[in-house]
Order: sequence, then structure tokens, then C-alpha cells
Amino acid sequence: MTQWKYHIVSDPDVLLGKPVIKGTRLSVEHIINLLAQGWSEDQILENYPRLKREDLLAVFSYIHDCIRDGLLYNAPNPA
Repeated sequence: MTQWKYHIVSDPDVLLGKPVIKGTRLSVEHIINLLAQGWSEDQILENYPRLKREDLLAVFSYIHDCIRDGLLYNAPNPA
């Protein structure tokens, strides 16, 4: 599995600290939005030549970790 920490960074001076692909101003949110709109990985790589396939895999790995760690949903409160 791709080590997303080598590809995704968060800096308060870049896009208000949103996670971005290292060395770019392309946010994880933007990449996920493109995929949600139906863009393929190839289309993203063609339109953003600074990106590499490993960067996209890092986005998927990052999102996986966020979901696994409960950061993207509200866990039910124990009664």
C-alpha cells in the first residue's frame, strides 16, 4: 500500500491547511471531486502532468485511513 505521508502534506500557508499533493496546490478534495464527476485516473494524469500515479494511489490510501479512523463519519454515541 502506498505510504500517503510521502505524497500528501498539510501546510497552513497552502490552501488554508487542506491536505494537498506534495509540491502542488492540488488538494485531496479536488482530486476526489474530479473522480466523483466521472474523471478517470488517466484523464486526471493527462490534465495535471505534475501528478504521478503514485500520487493518486496516495489519495486513495489517505481517504482509506480517514474512513478507517472514523474521521469521515459520525460514530454512533453509546447509550
